[in-house]
Amino acid sequence: MVALLAAVGASLALGAVKIPLGEVIDILTGKDAPGPATQIVEVLRLPRTVEAILVGAALGVAGAILQGALANPLASPDVIGVTGGAGFGAMLIILLRPEDIGLLPVSALVFGLVAAAMVFSIGFSGASGGGVGRVILAGIAIASMFAAGTAALIAAYPDRVPSGIFFLVGGLTSDGWTDLEIIWPYFAVGFVLAVFLVRPLDRLMLGDDVAASLGSRPRAIRLTAAVAAAILASAAAAIAGLVAFIGLVIPHIVRLAGGTNNHTFVIPVSALGGATLLVAADTLARTVRAPIEMPVGPFMVLLGVPVFLWLLRRVV
Repeated sequence: MVALLAAVGASLALGAVKIPLGEVIDILTGKDAPGPATQIVEVLRLPRTVEAILVGAALGVAGAILQGALANPLASPDVIGVTGGAGFGAMLIILLRPEDIGLLPVSALVFGLVAAAMVFSIGFSGASGGGVGRVILAGIAIASMFAAGTAALIAAYPDRVPSGIFFLVGGLTSDGWTDLEIIWPYFAVGFVLAVFLVRPLDRLMLGDDVAASLGSRPRAIRLTAAVAAAILASAAAAIAGLVAFIGLVIPHIVRLAGGTNNHTFVIPVSALGGATLLVAADTLARTVRAPIEMPVGPFMVLLGVPVFLWLLRRVV
């Protein structure tokens, strides 16, 4: 929480125009008179910071519940095809209907959920449905299908591709509250589902047989967790594009730092950790070459790849 507050303070104070933290606090508490600094903080930086908090928290929680439900230490929203579907939906608008660019968040959200629904229908169908391996393999196949569709769109409209680069690499923009007004109900639903999954996921860690003997239904728990993760990851992609590695590395860092796999600890602290990391990374992306704003995605990859390789040696 302390780290998140520090990251938020830096996000509101730093940028192409640096504003003293004391003045930022005065602006937020209504003590400062309207002026350029007030417009920068309230109209540009505050909505972007709130979006970074929600997106980072959503991806952290999505990764935590997926890793718990699938018993796979390397699970992330990519596993259930959400990232590929959201990217395809966004590129449809960017390349085919650029005049309707306001529909981009909705299209990314819808196709992210469609991709996840396809994975669920395949992974949970049949007598042996619901198995971890089947869900993961279905996710890989569906993600590959949507990735091929995105590549086909890029090949068909190469002159329009530059306008979609920012989404594909992942980044936040200073568009005010417009996107959040559309997407916030999905964040709310996903977080509520995650709260109700805390105890069932703890039971699932004991093994399917033990969980069933305690009155739980392992298959239903995994399906609910996949739905919650899909909603959170799709909503995050609709706002920030294809931000990688948060859902993968944050839950591991939280487990190692806390010394526990208990989801009563892991899920809320993954939300705080994901929010802190994305707010800090977005601030760095805005300031490292100010006034030019860099997308946050490459910074996440620079951090995520070394951690991912370290986790690969440690947990696999």
